[in-house]
Amino acid sequence: MTIASDYQSDVADYWNAERNPVNLRLGDVSGIYHHHYGIGAADRSVLDIEDEKARDEAVIRELHRLENDQAAFLLGHLGDIRPEHRLLDAGCGRGGSSILANAAFGCRVDGVSISRKQVDFANERAAERGVADKVRFHFRNMLDTGFESGSFQASWNNESTMYVVLDDLFAEHSRLLARGGRYVTITGCYNDVYGLPSRAVSTINAHYVCDVHPRSAYFRAMAAHRLVPSAVVDLTAQTIPYWELRRESSVATGIEDTFLEAYREGGFQYLLIAADRV
Repeated sequence: MTIASDYQSDVADYWNAERNPVNLRLGDVSGIYHHHYGIGAADRSVLDIEDEKARDEAVIRELHRLENDQAAFLLGHLGDIRPEHRLLDAGCGRGGSSILANAAFGCRVDGVSISRKQVDFANERAAERGVADKVRFHFRNMLDTGFESGSFQASWNNESTMYVVLDDLFAEHSRLLARGGRYVTITGCYNDVYGLPSRAVSTINAHYVCDVHPRSAYFRAMAAHRLVPSAVVDLTAQTIPYWELRRESSVATGIEDTFLEAYREGGFQYLLIAADRV
């Protein structure tokens, strides 16, 4: 069963109905559609362009560059990927990271999502780019994909772990990865050094119908499922410029100040975690 609970049905309904310009307008720049944030120094000179339409278009292009840089950073941690390998994009959204992975490595990529609308959209984009023979998206649950055990060299979640129980998720990734394969996630998590989630984190949960996990839960669940961290990178400072620019853009959603507050107060972090399957 692809959708296994009332909560998963609510999440699927949310993403089936989602038509947010912050995802679609950015994707229109290059035909690569993401559902995650950006990292790196933002070129704020785009805000100085006098013509309103030209300024808006320049800001959108800059935000898209930052989100592409985030995806490239994740893919750069997948290890030694060769054309004969197979990759899994768990919680693939509209497929941007999968298409970039195929372009980077030339290998087969499978993406899974419980949103049928996202899956159909992503498959259409793969067909348009002429890569549908190698990049395929499936209406499947990332906790129970049905793929063969040990069939993937690398897998990832890009800002999708907050929708699932981590033990269930890492058990499935561990099953799917070949021995020595690599798992990578970029995710927001609350810093449990500070105790319970802050008010800002609770607001983020309500906004996205998700449940942000504590940082420690990732390492505990990985250890329980034969995933040994090989790299941990705190990207919090690197994502703040994206949020500052997005706050001043035409695609702001109103959640920007909450993210900035959460990051700056120290109770919320943006991490990359890479782990090897042993």
